[in-house]
Amino acid sequence: MSADAFGLAEQAVQRGVIPGAAFGIVRPGELPQTACFGLAQREPEALPLRPDDFFDLASLTKVLFTVPEVLRLVEDGLADLDEPLSRFLPEVGWMGGGDLGTRTLRQLLTHTAGLPAHAPLYTWGSGPAILKARLLQEPWKLGEPFYSDLGYMLLGLVIERLRGAALAARPLPSGLTFSPDADHSVSTEFCPWRGRVMRGEVHDENAFALGGAAGHAGLFGTLAGVLDAARALLEGTALSAAALAELRRPQQGERALGWERRYPGWSGGSLCSPGTLGHTGFTGTGVWIDFERGYAWALLTNSVHPSRHSRLPLQPLRRAVGNALAAQWSRA
Repeated sequence: MSADAFGLAEQAVQRGVIPGAAFGIVRPGELPQTACFGLAQREPEALPLRPDDFFDLASLTKVLFTVPEVLRLVEDGLADLDEPLSRFLPEVGWMGGGDLGTRTLRQLLTHTAGLPAHAPLYTWGSGPAILKARLLQEPWKLGEPFYSDLGYMLLGLVIERLRGAALAARPLPSGLTFSPDADHSVSTEFCPWRGRVMRGEVHDENAFALGGAAGHAGLFGTLAGVLDAARALLEGTALSAAALAELRRPQQGERALGWERRYPGWSGGSLCSPGTLGHTGFTGTGVWIDFERGYAWALLTNSVHPSRHSRLPLQPLRRAVGNALAAQWSRA
């Protein structure tokens, strides 16, 4: 039934749009349909992509790890989405002033806190503990709502503070990890700063500098692991019914809690159901969940390999695959 979508992914590899791709679809109560194509690495030597290889999920960390972890804090009575950041991290902005401490967990989750999109923490030249302290004390200038890695870094610190343990120590289901076996990992980019091709090490420079696991990046996953995480949300087993309803609810504009909802031109295509949630990662990853039609799909690629500066756009492929699946499953 999904042959057209699988063919689109395979053709993208054959045309050289991406070195490799792992693609799969899952429905409740059914075995996933999966396939992988192409290479896990081109340089310095060609390595075939295997079904159980780990991909650097990049910003899928936000929605597959950080958002559920924050909602579990709420479920456990340790936090509320509308409480200010200063309740959990009282030292935030203490030296530099500003309004960051008044921003709520909900605002951080929905990218509406007004934080900048990015800052090169990895160039600040300190160890993870000092970088985390400086992240809290930096006088961030708040402005208009903007998609922000910094907000999710702060959410990662909230999780660590309330759980009393590093993010990497949090339990994860099979197929998701912050410390993959490099020999079973897909390569991302040759990093001039680190002087090597990243394989089994987080691609995101700031997550690397923060110790490898952060609220915005650092999670690795196999195709099966990502599909299982998506299925748990689709079937309602990942969170309580109340938390899942809050996760799916429209929050602001095109956003749910962390996830994107369908909008004109978005990555999941134009034919999916209105309540579909999806998210992408900079390394070339993506996952989408169509709750109304009852299926989820993931397209994991290594499009930044060997360089982000030479890769081809992925959005046309993502939208084409999403539309092919929506057309097929709507007829099922």
